[in-house]
Amino acid sequence: MRVLLVLGFAMLSTLLHHTAVAECTAVSGEPRVPLLELYTSEGCDSCPPADRWISELRTTGYAGERVVVLAFHVDYWDKLGWVDRFGQARFSERQRLLNNRNGARVVYTPQLVLNGKDYRRGTADAFASQIAAISRTKPNADMRLAVKPGEDRLTVAGAWSGSDTAYAQGWLALYENRLGSDVSAGENRNKRLQHDFVVRDIAGPFPRGNLAHVFPLDAKWKTTDLGVASFVQDARSGDVLQALTLGACASRG
Repeated sequence: MRVLLVLGFAMLSTLLHHTAVAECTAVSGEPRVPLLELYTSEGCDSCPPADRWISELRTTGYAGERVVVLAFHVDYWDKLGWVDRFGQARFSERQRLLNNRNGARVVYTPQLVLNGKDYRRGTADAFASQIAAISRTKPNADMRLAVKPGEDRLTVAGAWSGSDTAYAQGWLALYENRLGSDVSAGENRNKRLQHDFVVRDIAGPFPRGNLAHVFPLDAKWKTTDLGVASFVQDARSGDVLQALTLGACASRG
C-alpha cells in the first residue's frame, strides 16, 4: 500500500511504502527543510528547558514536517557527578568543530544550531517566521531514503544529488524518541528528565549518489521510537542545503 503524505505547509513530500518486510521510503520535496540541532547534557541544570522545547516541536507540527530535529548529548559534563548515558565524545567533537567554523570562542550547553548557525531561541512567532523564511529558499539538494529494519540492524539505502558546491556532504543520523532518565547525582539530582530526538548514531560524510549505511541496533532501544534523519551540508560554511526524516518502520523483520 502506498500513501502519499502531504505535510503541513507543503514543507515535505514523503512517500511511505510499507511491505511485508516493513520497508519505508521517503523523498525530499521542493521546499527547503531546515536542520535544528540541540547540544545538551543530563549533567547541565540549564539544559532541561531546551530539551522540553524541542520535545514540544513534536506536538506543534514542526518536527519532521517543517524542521528536522536532532539532539546531540555531549560528554564533557560527565566528570561533574553524573554520566549522561546518551552522551558521546564524537558529539562533543561535532559541537567543537561547528563552533570553530562559526568563530565562536566558547562551547556551551544548551546550544541550539539552526542550519549550521548558532540559534538563540526567542518567541514562538519569531521561530515560526524564521522557519517559514528558510522554507521559501531553494533547497539545493535532493534526497531519497529506504529504511529496512532487521532483527539487530537498520539498513538504510539512499542517495543524494544536486548542490552547486564542491563542499556538500551527505549525513545520516539514527535517533530515538520518548526517552527518560532518573538523575541521582550532579546538577540535576533527583530530577526525572525526558528526551526526544536523541541521536544514537551518526554516519557520514557521504559523497554524491550515496546515502547507504547499516546501523547496528542495541537490544535496549525501542524500535517503534527510532527514526532516521538525513541532511546535506556544506562542510565549509555549515549551511544545510536540505534535510529529511523518516520513521524506522513499526517492527523489525
